[in-house]
Amino acid sequence: MKNNIYQKFNKRIAALPEEIHTIITNIDLFKSKWISGANLGTQTLNKLKKSVLITSTGASTRIEGSELTDEDVEKLMRGLSMQKMKDRDKQEVQGYYEILTNVFESYRTIPFSESTIKFFHRELLKYTEKDELHRGNYKSAENKVAMVNSTGEITQILFDTTAAWLTPKEMQELVEWTQEAFLEKKYHPLLIIGNFIVEFLLIHPFTDGNGRLSRIISNLLLLQHGYEYMPYISQEKLIEDNKPEYYVALRQSQKTFRTEKENIVPWLSFFFKIILEQSRQAISLISKEEVNKLLSSQQEILWNFISNAKGETTPLEIFTATNIPRPTINQALIKLLKLKWIEKIGLGRATRYKVK
Repeated sequence: MKNNIYQKFNKRIAALPEEIHTIITNIDLFKSKWISGANLGTQTLNKLKKSVLITSTGASTRIEGSELTDEDVEKLMRGLSMQKMKDRDKQEVQGYYEILTNVFESYRTIPFSESTIKFFHRELLKYTEKDELHRGNYKSAENKVAMVNSTGEITQILFDTTAAWLTPKEMQELVEWTQEAFLEKKYHPLLIIGNFIVEFLLIHPFTDGNGRLSRIISNLLLLQHGYEYMPYISQEKLIEDNKPEYYVALRQSQKTFRTEKENIVPWLSFFFKIILEQSRQAISLISKEEVNKLLSSQQEILWNFISNAKGETTPLEIFTATNIPRPTINQALIKLLKLKWIEKIGLGRATRYKVK
């Protein structure tokens, strides 16, 4: 039986159109740029991470019907009283924010396993009173995937999910295949992650919280496989902005599963395009156009002087023109070199700098 399941998943991602592999190649090009150029400084990264935690929490809970704005989420996380906010919305936001924070800070030491998934579910719903009896446990009754409106009312049934009695077996098989596929390295990690997410959402293993949990796991797996800019650009926000396409892509692929002609392409096309846009936005953080987000006021003055200079310039020329202290100039030059915005020419007193 194990071999049959493995063959099914392997077959699903083995023969894919060139467009899918092209998107993966483009994502990995951005990934390499981030690794080589993302020396943004701890303070800048912490600010970005804090902002993304708010944005991702708001977006992920709104996808599931919450009415909270990002401003509401920020106020709640600051401990401000929100009398008009629904208790359920408050509870779901708190759980998501805390577990995503844990993933961003500790992803290197979090094992990917069924027990981790159940732990995440328990933590995700630990503040929601209505989920007390089933949090951290697979579903015991049948559920369906549906679109909901802002009041939580079901507007459309999308598809039936795995039967409750089959859920433990199918989750074990899915997690074991995913673990082994990562170890074997036969397929690109993005294909393995994409297959896990779409299959997880088809199984819909928990009574509630499956969509939010899938996005938590997506962040975890992408971080663990080298996509280290996840905490600095919100994937959840991009999905929220493309919510109709998200549901359509899921449905187009999932309705073919368990048939003779499974087709994961619609889902992978959507999922990878989201990651590609996330990658583009991450790289923009280290681009010259985003200088004001990355440099102090004095560093920005120095950068403007170099970028407006005709050709090469020396530290002495920078000091004479800007009156910025020499130690500050040296620190700024080191930062601009790390960002690969400038290049160094010569050594010692003959050292010059110019825009790269």
